[in-house]
This record gives sequence, C-alpha cells and structure tokens, in this order.
Amino acid sequence: MTEHAPKAVVTAGTGGIGLETALGLARQGWDVVLVGRDPARGEAAVTRIDEVAGRRAGRFVRADLSSLAGTRRLGERLAAEGGLNLLVNNVGGMWTERWESPEGIEASIALNHLSPYVLTEALLDALAAAAPSRIVNVTSSAIAAAQTVFDDAEPPGPHYGLAATGRAKLAHLAHTVELAGRLESRGVSVLAADPGAAATDNAAHMTIDILPPALRPHWEQIRKGVSAPVASAAKGPLAAATDPALEGRTGLVVGPQGVLDDTLLAFVTPEVAEAVRTWTAKLLATAARSS
Repeated sequence: MTEHAPKAVVTAGTGGIGLETALGLARQGWDVVLVGRDPARGEAAVTRIDEVAGRRAGRFVRADLSSLAGTRRLGERLAAEGGLNLLVNNVGGMWTERWESPEGIEASIALNHLSPYVLTEALLDALAAAAPSRIVNVTSSAIAAAQTVFDDAEPPGPHYGLAATGRAKLAHLAHTVELAGRLESRGVSVLAADPGAAATDNAAHMTIDILPPALRPHWEQIRKGVSAPVASAAKGPLAAATDPALEGRTGLVVGPQGVLDDTLLAFVTPEVAEAVRTWTAKLLATAARSS
C-alpha cells in the first residue's frame, strides 16, 4: 500500500458489488482494505486490486460481520491504524430462509443495519481525523416493500426475505440521515448509495419464497432485474464515494446511475426516524447482554 494514497475500507469487499466498488477505487489511486470472511476469496480479491492499481493497493482483513462483537473488534483494530478517508458499508443481504446472528438477532437486521452501525461508530474518530472524508452506506429499493413497524425486533406475521431486508435497509437509511446531521461539523459526509439490482451471489440463491404473496406475480420480472452485470451496480457506490461534486454534501442518496435520487428518502418520515432510533437502541442493548 502506498503511504500517501487515500485509504478506504469496503465491507463484504471480496466479491459482488463490494469488490467492483473496491476495484473502481483502486483504479482511481486508493488503497483499499477489504473486509470479508473467506481468506481464499480475500487473497484473490487483493490480487485483482493490485493488478488494476498497478501496485500494492489492497489488503484483506478477516471478520464475521454477522457478529456485532466481532464487528466491534474489527472497528477497534482499524481505528488503531489511524486516519480513514472512506468507509463503504456494503455488507448486507437478503435471504429466503430466516436465520440468526451469533447474538440471536435476525440476520437481515444484523447485517443490513446493526453491523454497519457498530462499525461506523467505532471508526468515527478515524474518519474525522482524515476529514474531509466520507461514509457510504449501500441501500436498496427493497425499502419500498418494508413494514414500517418498529415496536419489536421483527414485525408480526410470516418472515419474507424481501420485506425483512427492506425494513432493515429503511432503518439504516433513517440512521444515515441522522448521522449525516451529527457529523457535518466534523467534516465527514454521510451518503447512501442504491446500486440497483444485479446478478450477485446473494441474488443467485433467491427463490420466489423471498417475496410477500402480493409480489409473487412479479417474480419473473424481479428475476430478470437481478441479471444485470455486477460491475454496473458499482456506479452508485463509486459516485457516492468519489464524485467531486458531492464534496461537503451529506444526507443524500445516490441512485444506480450515479446521480442524486431522493426517491428512497421519502420513506424516512419523522415518525420512522424516531421509531428506528428507539428500536436500534433496544436491539443493541439486547445484543450486548447476549455477547
């Protein structure tokens, strides 16, 4: 890694949209730390990063981001390394079958909201030390399918992966907007990026059961939508991370074409923001007791 190159951390960066985003950063002269679970995938990803950069620009750090305790340790480790110019919270996912994190939290909530929340909090001082810096939270149009009920950890009724992920992404978008206001005076911009649908590994494992019944007639259309090349889905995150026109701007959403798009922000009402704030604090307290 080059001493004077700007430094980025990309979670879930060893494949899919995360890797494509990391490759784009490397082409623009960044050093990139890739966070993932699989050392073999990590090694292969770092090789690609170094190849496109034409130098040693990549590094892999192993962590299981479904564990909030593990995520907190990762954040402390990375924070100890000093200033950070960019954090891309790309980790997330959508699953047909319900499963739980090591702390007993439903996985959509853990990976799409709580894990990036915890990692970001641990890295705030490092990001502020390198200001002007940016945080990019990868969001999703699945928000449109969310149940906006935050009374309990999970809403009542059956578990449907699309709705569960949409709810978690809505929670994190509400947090993104709030964090943007909190960090503006510290020189840290906080942006969300919607990559759009793409043929990721996660998408390849989806079945029709991931959809609430009302959406199942649209299954073939949805399947077609997730056949887009993964490389094209990095346009939004890369623009949010590097577009000079966004310097000093915060609390915004960059759409799949790499331009600002406020469509998803309409779902973040004051009532949702307040409910998410209380809900998140309860979940984090529960996780702390179980770890």
